Amino acid sequence: MKSVVNIIILVLLGNTVGYAQTLDDYFKIAAEHNPGLQAKYKDFEAALQRVPQVSSLPDPTFSFGYFISPVETRVGPQQARFSLTQMFPWFGTLKAQGDAAALMAEAKYQSFVDARNRLYYQMAAAYYPLYELREWKRIEQENIDILQSFKTIANAKFENSNGTMVDVLRVDIMLKDAQTSLGILNNKEKPLLTGFNKLLNRDEDNQVLIMDSLGIETLPDHFRKDSLLTNHPALNALDLRIKASEAREEVAYKQGLPRLGVGLDYVMVGERTDADVSDNGRNALMPMVSVSIPIFRSKYRASVKEAQLMQEGYTLQKQEYANNLTSGYEMVWFQIQQQSDLIALYVQQTLESEQALNLLFSAYANSGQEFEEVLRMQQQLLKYEKMKATAQVQYHIVLAQLNYLTAKTY
Repeated sequence: MKSVVNIIILVLLGNTVGYAQTLDDYFKIAAEHNPGLQAKYKDFEAALQRVPQVSSLPDPTFSFGYFISPVETRVGPQQARFSLTQMFPWFGTLKAQGDAAALMAEAKYQSFVDARNRLYYQMAAAYYPLYELREWKRIEQENIDILQSFKTIANAKFENSNGTMVDVLRVDIMLKDAQTSLGILNNKEKPLLTGFNKLLNRDEDNQVLIMDSLGIETLPDHFRKDSLLTNHPALNALDLRIKASEAREEVAYKQGLPRLGVGLDYVMVGERTDADVSDNGRNALMPMVSVSIPIFRSKYRASVKEAQLMQEGYTLQKQEYANNLTSGYEMVWFQIQQQSDLIALYVQQTLESEQALNLLFSAYANSGQEFEEVLRMQQQLLKYEKMKATAQVQYHIVLAQLNYLTAKTY
C-alpha cells in the first residue's frame, strides 16, 4: 500500500532531476567561496606546516668567546674560542613528533569535510523555504483571482435578487485577508534570499534559481544506516585524534630520555715570543660529546599522563557523537516517513476538496444559496495546498539532514 501511495505522489508532484543539478551547482559555489569553510581548510593547511617543524633537528648552536686576559699555555696564549654544537633527541623522537603532527593535520581535514557536509545541509535548509515561499505566493495569488471572480458572481446575483449583500461582504473580507497575506509573503522573500546568498558569500540581491517541482524518493528501510558510524568524517577525525594522542604519548616518553650532543671547539692561540717551542702558536681543535640528564621527572610523567587523558577524552567524545548520530538518525527517519505520509494525505485531500468545491459552486450557481459553504471549502482547499507545499519542503530538508548524518558524498 505504501509503495502505491509513493507512486501516486511521484506522478502528481513530478520528479527532482532538475533540482538535483541546480542544487549541486550551488554546493560547488559554496564549497569554493564560503568563508567559514575556507577558514576550516586554512586550518588544515596550517596544521600541515607543523609536520616539518616538529620532525626537524633543533638548530645547531654557535658561540664565540674572546679572552680579555689570555690564558697562557705551553704553545702560546689562548686568544679566542669558537664552538659549534648540535643536539640530537633520543632515537625515534622526531619521527614520533612528525607522526603526531601529521595525524592532527589529517584530523583537521576530516573536520573540514564534516564542515563542508554541514554547509550543504545548511544550504538545503535555506534553499527549500524559497520554494515553499514561491508556492505559497502562487497559491495565494490563485486564491485572490478565484475570490475576485466569486465577488463578481456574488455582486451579479445580488443585483439580480438571487443573492444577498452578506455574500458580497464575506468574499470582500476574505479577499482583503488574502491580499494582505500575499503582501507579507512578498516581504518575506528578501531575508530568505539574503540568508541563502550569504552562504554562497555573494551579494544578497543575486537571483536564486528555484526548481519547478519537488518530488519524493522511495527510500528502502534503514536507508544508508550501515554507513552511519563507518564513514562519518567527525568520527574519523576523533579516531585520528586518538592516534595522534598515542603518538604524543610516545613523544612524551622519548623526551624523558637523554639527548645527545656533538660539538667542536676551535681555540685560537697566539705565538710565544719568549721561547721557541714546538707547535708554537698552533690553534687547538677539540671535538666534544654531551648528554642531557633528565632528572626532573615530574614534567615528563605529567606529559605522558596528559596524552593518555587526551586519548580517553577523545574516546568518550567519539562514543557520545556516535550515540547522537544514532538517535538523530532514528528521529530523522521518522520525520521522513511522517512527511511522506502527510504529502500523500494532502494530495488526496486536495483532490477531494477540489471535487467538493466544484459541486458546491455548481449548487450555488443554480440556487444562489450556501455561498458561505463555497467560501469555506475554498479556504479549506487553500490550506491543503499550502500544507502540501510545506510538507514537500520539510521532507527535503530532513532528507538533507539524513544525508549529512550519513556523510553522503556529492
